[in-house]
Amino acid sequence: MTTPPDHRAASTLWQDGWYRFARVLRSPNAGERPANALIDLIVLHSISLPPGHYGGDEVLRLFTNTLDWSAHPYFESIRGMQVSAHFFIRRNGELWQFVSCDARAWHAGRSHYRGRDNCNDDSIGIELEGLEGDAFETAQYETLADLCAALAQRYPVTHIAGHEHIAPGRKRDPGSGFQWAFLQRALGWRTRCFPAGAAPFHDA
Repeated sequence: MTTPPDHRAASTLWQDGWYRFARVLRSPNAGERPANALIDLIVLHSISLPPGHYGGDEVLRLFTNTLDWSAHPYFESIRGMQVSAHFFIRRNGELWQFVSCDARAWHAGRSHYRGRDNCNDDSIGIELEGLEGDAFETAQYETLADLCAALAQRYPVTHIAGHEHIAPGRKRDPGSGFQWAFLQRALGWRTRCFPAGAAPFHDA
């Protein structure tokens, strides 16, 4: 990625940090970014609730603090958790947005990447419906590639990483089933934009 954001093109895709092609469900779990935060990192996650179960509204409810903690035994282990991401991509490629990208979502937790701590401050979090280590669907990669390209038009994105890369030892998602090379090929971004060893293609 060598070109600066195209603000003219971005103006047709974004309004106050909200993406035109996403379904909106606003989360209360957000806040202001630090003054002069440079939004240059995209962080990829995987999530399913309960783990390995797809298609329900549990993730939507988790991010909006409306999950019924008694609905499944697993939910007791995350009872009271208040988290969010900017985006959630379902298995069929459907895209949801919970937090304006101009604002700070609560997705990264304790983290460090490209010489900085607290990645929530200057990153955009994207959750993929899935289970860490398992494969993701082609429709998800297609939506993800379109979204990342649109983000790079609006923000000075220079890095993309997994939760496992910004919180090693603490997090393992999206895991070994995620095809970084597939995403790099779809985006055409240089290898240096990706975690070391994650995208093996050589730059042209």
